[in-house]
Amino acid sequence: MAEFFDELSDKHIAMIERQPVFFVATAAAEGRVNLSPKGYDAFRVLSPKRVAYLDLSGSGNETHAHLVADGRITLMFCNFQQPALILRIYGRGVPVLPQDDGWDELAAHFTLLPGTRQIFVIEIESVQTSCGWGVPLMTLETERDTLVKYHRQTEPAAWEEKVAGRVRSIDGLPTRASDRYIAGNVEAASE
Repeated sequence: MAEFFDELSDKHIAMIERQPVFFVATAAAEGRVNLSPKGYDAFRVLSPKRVAYLDLSGSGNETHAHLVADGRITLMFCNFQQPALILRIYGRGVPVLPQDDGWDELAAHFTLLPGTRQIFVIEIESVQTSCGWGVPLMTLETERDTLVKYHRQTEPAAWEEKVAGRVRSIDGLPTRASDRYIAGNVEAASE
């Protein structure tokens, strides 16, 4: 049976902290619904009503485009161990890029990974839990290091050239590119 809450409880936060993967869903008024899996140590609970996650450059920037256009976001965590549980966070999100006010304060909550392009901040509107009895029991073998390794080997100038032209989503919605390459805990400033 599903239960709704106004904010995250200590029990919810403990469950979230144990999960090696979470899922993000966004949509604008028109176009595709975007659903993405996220890994790494990239999620933070900032308060019972506010969460954030670190976003690395990848094949697209749909979440950014959707949040700028609409703001709605759903995050889902599945407990693949015992006890069975699914937790969804419904809220409104905004992208914060390295050039934006508030970046330094937010970035301090994370270990920045190579290729970090933004942090998404979500104001929680509601939290839902459900049984999760249909979710299989699984164990994590290991994280893939491919994305971080790729970004670690990328020259900042080449990365900046590549992302500079990425100003539209798949459905043509506007996005903003970061003004600097994040090489891990050290940022390379744009020329």
